[in-house]
This record gives sequence, structure tokens and C-alpha cells, in this order.
Amino acid sequence: MSSFRNAIPRKAHKERAQPQDRKKFGLLEKHKDYVVRAQAFHQKEETLRKLREKASFKNPDEFYFKMVNTRMRGGIHIPKSEANKYTPEQLMLMKTQDIGYVLQKIQSEKKKIERLSSALHTLDHQPGNKHVYYAEDREEAEEIQSRSLQMSNTVASLKLPKGIVKKTAASYKELEARKTRVQELEKIYSDMALQKELQKPGRKRKLREDEIVQPTNRPVYKWRAERKR
Repeated sequence: MSSFRNAIPRKAHKERAQPQDRKKFGLLEKHKDYVVRAQAFHQKEETLRKLREKASFKNPDEFYFKMVNTRMRGGIHIPKSEANKYTPEQLMLMKTQDIGYVLQKIQSEKKKIERLSSALHTLDHQPGNKHVYYAEDREEAEEIQSRSLQMSNTVASLKLPKGIVKKTAASYKELEARKTRVQELEKIYSDMALQKELQKPGRKRKLREDEIVQPTNRPVYKWRAERKR
């Protein structure tokens, strides 16, 4: 019997829309909107219930280290500062690893620049065919020379395919970008190397402008001589 009941098409009852005179009150909530709102409400209620249960069973003599490492400011737990989390030896090791990574990237970019430059040089300087001409007198030699010069100008004036010209221009653009990147990486490497040297023990001072032999935009430091035992 149920199979016959399901075989008969039944009318789909749709929820009514917001009447025209109540458009000013906003969108009329549908059943799917109510389901989402009810689920969120019950989830918040369950969270509050668990927190109340946890607070009721809390041991007043309980201790954990976060009580010491945090401070309460305006009702908010502020964790202890981790500025001195690492020792000087650990900081030096991390600085060395960073410098090694930057140096590796510089070497990689230089190798790519060399390969790209050699490819473009080969493309721009294609070796031409060489022919040896023999002339009986000076006039014939001048005529042969002018003819070969005219042929070379004609070959040079030939237009290359657009695809080759476009790829060549893109390669030159990439070459300039990689050269700029190498310059930036070298600047970063020198700054990191200077910071690493400044972290090492020893008395040092920053030289004044009148003490620098070769003027530079970067600070120059001088380490005091120490007697090694």
C-alpha cells in the first residue's frame, strides 16, 4: 500500500515569502535559517554547561606552571615574554644557518645567469659562413669587398620571426631581473654577516666618518686588539 502512496505525485508545500507590506522588516526567516540558528544556540549552551561543570569540579589547590608564566591584565591572560628564549649560542647557530641559505641562493642565481647569458650570447652571435675570394688586382678586390658588405647588410636587415623576437626579449628581461635579485641577496648577505660578527665577543667601536679611508654608506666597525693566551 505504501508503494502506491509514494507513486502518486504530491504537491510540494513551499514556505511563503515576505509580504509586500512587511518588506521593511527585512528577510523573512525560513525553516533552514531557524535550523542553523538553533544549532548555534545549542552549541553555545553545551559549551557553557561544560565550562560550569569544569569549574564546579576544579581543585582550589591545583597548580600548573602557566600560573607563574602568565599575568592578568584587564581580565586577559598575558603570557610571559619570550624575548630571551634562546641562548646566544643558539642565536648564533640560527644566524649561521640563515647566512648559509642566502649564500646558496646567491650561487644558484649566478649559475642561472651564466647559463642564460651564454644562451643569449650564442643566439646574438651566430657564426656566419666564411668564403675566401681571390682577386687578380685591387679593383676586383674592392668590388668583391663591396659586394660582400652589401650581402651582409641584406642578411642583417631580414626580420626574425615574432616568436623568436618575443622569447629573446623575455629572456633579456629575466636576465635583468635575476641580476637585480643577486644584488639584493648580496646586500642581505653582507648585512647578515656584519650582524653575525657584531654578536661575537670582543671590544669594538664604530668608526667616525673622518676615520674611514674609503667613504661608504654602511657603518664600519673596528675591533680592539686583544692578547691571545
